[in-house]
Amino acid sequence: MPRSVLFMCGMNSVRSPVAEQLARRLLPETTFIASAGVRAGERDPFVDKVLAEEGLALGDRLPRTIDELEDDYFDLIVTLSPQAHHVALELTRSIAVEVEYWPTPDPTTVTGSREQIIAAYRDMRDRLKARIARRFGG
Repeated sequence: MPRSVLFMCGMNSVRSPVAEQLARRLLPETTFIASAGVRAGERDPFVDKVLAEEGLALGDRLPRTIDELEDDYFDLIVTLSPQAHHVALELTRSIAVEVEYWPTPDPTTVTGSREQIIAAYRDMRDRLKARIARRFGG
């Protein structure tokens, strides 16, 4: 079990903050868990909705970039987008850090009705929830 985990995606506004909150609920409190994006993003209200359905919340947390992290050493970096995976591999070339790529659909690309869009966010959340449970034994 890693002592510290970083979830990374493009803008830290959808996939990685959802993964962070789900992992916080599953992993021991002694595990340091964070998330960040490759570039700056904006808070997404659909994320608040799908987290609330799980009894979770971001609170006043705002999206942050990898450069804004206070601690930049992690035992495990989980990347959720191709761009984040590329950046993580570059960052870890000279240090021993495990990097895993979990391809995760970006629900912000879905168009249609509000229900179709929220369904895409729920699907992303549920896929991450299942993957985190499989990986960390929940």
